[in-house]
Amino acid sequence: MEAAHNGPAAAAPGPVILELSVGSPDQMRDLGRRIAAVLAPGDLVMLTGELGAGKTTLTRGLGEGLGVRGAVTSPTFVIARVHPPLGTGPALVHVDAYRLGGGLDEMEDLDLDVSLPESVVVVEWGDGKVEELAEDRLHVVIDRAVGDTDDERRTVRLVGIGARWAGLRTDLPEA
Repeated sequence: MEAAHNGPAAAAPGPVILELSVGSPDQMRDLGRRIAAVLAPGDLVMLTGELGAGKTTLTRGLGEGLGVRGAVTSPTFVIARVHPPLGTGPALVHVDAYRLGGGLDEMEDLDLDVSLPESVVVVEWGDGKVEELAEDRLHVVIDRAVGDTDDERRTVRLVGIGARWAGLRTDLPEA
């Protein structure tokens, strides 16, 4: 017997996009703290940007906002670091996928799918590698001036993908 249909299938919501200007590393950390205020266990955050764009600085702010233990530093040489919570919040799993060439198969060795339900997982350089971990995810794209410049200004695009991020525009605390 066929199941009854209750009208057309609901379309998946399109991405929610916020574009912000950041003028200094301190402001990037502050943005990380603001984003942390809306994060919950099970959230996947992907960070994209050139070397020196501010991905790790943003992640430091996420760690401060989540109240995790340990200094948040780039996990480039260890691939992943786990920062346990100091209180009742989620752990922060910080991954640098720069040196990982494969897709999700290579990422499976890190057991991120096991960590994801109870942690906030932040993946630098995760494009094309971790999207399958979560249908809903926050993609943070950081653009900076390239070349020999002291310009600290950044354009940051927050792209909320999936129903989890539908309220991003209103949920993100003001600066």
